[in-house]
Amino acid sequence: MSDARFEDGMDKPLRLIAFDAEDLQVLSTMTQDAVWPGEQMTWHAQERRFAILLNRFRWEARGTAQAERVQSVLSFEDVKAIQTQGFSRTDPDLVLSLLNITFAPATDGTGTCLLTLAGDGAIRLKVEALEAGLRDVTRPYASPSNRAPHHD
Repeated sequence: MSDARFEDGMDKPLRLIAFDAEDLQVLSTMTQDAVWPGEQMTWHAQERRFAILLNRFRWEARGTAQAERVQSVLSFEDVKAIQTQGFSRTDPDLVLSLLNITFAPATDGTGTCLLTLAGDGAIRLKVEALEAGLRDVTRPYASPSNRAPHHD
């Protein structure tokens, strides 16, 4: 038996769950440079769930002939409060781009997830416990730019 490789999952929808900061780092890597319209974020206060329907770059398919994106749902459970910074959720033309996701645990098992956005924006989620998920919900499609995102 050997460890899993990116190539093993290239043609299958991604479905990941994070219960600790190390797991969340994997979700962060897979969603780096994801983009979405601001209206695709929802918080169900009664259910304590925050979710985003985003268009993520398929890092696991990098190196293939065609750069690809796929629509995915990034969700967080047990969310007690949400704060945003650096953007207006009422802007109808708002498009956000995710740089990374981190988790800062508190001493009592609660903590804060921070979604850092391009352009100095951020979304802070106060959570009872860390439980995040990433699930592809469409088939991959050709990235409009046909190249991988690049950072200086």
